Amino acid sequence: MSYLDPYLRWIHIIAGIVWIGHLYFFNFVNAPFQTTIGGDVKKAVNPELLPRALWWFRWGAAWTWITGVLMAMILFYHGRLALEGEASWSIAALVAILLTFGGFLVYDMLISSEAIGDVKIKYAVGFVLVVMVMLIMRWAGFSYRGTLIHVGAMFGTIMAFNVWFRIWPAQQKIITAVKNGEAPDAKLVALAGLRSRHNTYLSVPLLFTMINQHTVTAFPDSVPREVGLGIIILVGWHVVWQLYKRSGAVKGF
Repeated sequence: MSYLDPYLRWIHIIAGIVWIGHLYFFNFVNAPFQTTIGGDVKKAVNPELLPRALWWFRWGAAWTWITGVLMAMILFYHGRLALEGEASWSIAALVAILLTFGGFLVYDMLISSEAIGDVKIKYAVGFVLVVMVMLIMRWAGFSYRGTLIHVGAMFGTIMAFNVWFRIWPAQQKIITAVKNGEAPDAKLVALAGLRSRHNTYLSVPLLFTMINQHTVTAFPDSVPREVGLGIIILVGWHVVWQLYKRSGAVKGF
């Protein structure tokens, strides 16, 4: 098992760079650029450019997620790094793992629901749910590193789900419409854009969880991990908000 870890970690980092690099290209470079070109240029450029970029984008996501899960199985399950001290695997721990890898369903229902009209309230509810999951992880006997990596896995699973089951299907129809000289469905454009922005916001806290073992001294011992990591998530979201503001101000020659 120990021999597998460095190779999986290597592939994980390479795939993650490919994935997140394209995510930032789409959101901070391509999205502002698309507002500067007309329909004829989009018809000529986008059907050639975007399918290529989306190929790297979605397969980078797949390989990042797959290698991440395999590393978690080796280090955090087989190696027991997920658990604190003498804690043992229990029903509570299995519930925490289920919430980690099934959280994308809750996220998708929350974002798709029309019961909550205000999108800011949806995001607030989502944040509260993440903190609740972290509290369940503590109750289940997870260590600090175990909690951190499972929050990252939850975010990464949501992001990979968005790529493969929301963004890519929508983009296939959008690009086909543009290629045929037709106006793409506005709902699909909004859906793809929204889920891509969500992935961008989730990516910065996710990167903090990926440097897992290097963050054990990130907070004083007096600060509960849920509070510390909650602050990191909010700071990460603010950083992305600032990057979006900056991206709109960057101009070409």
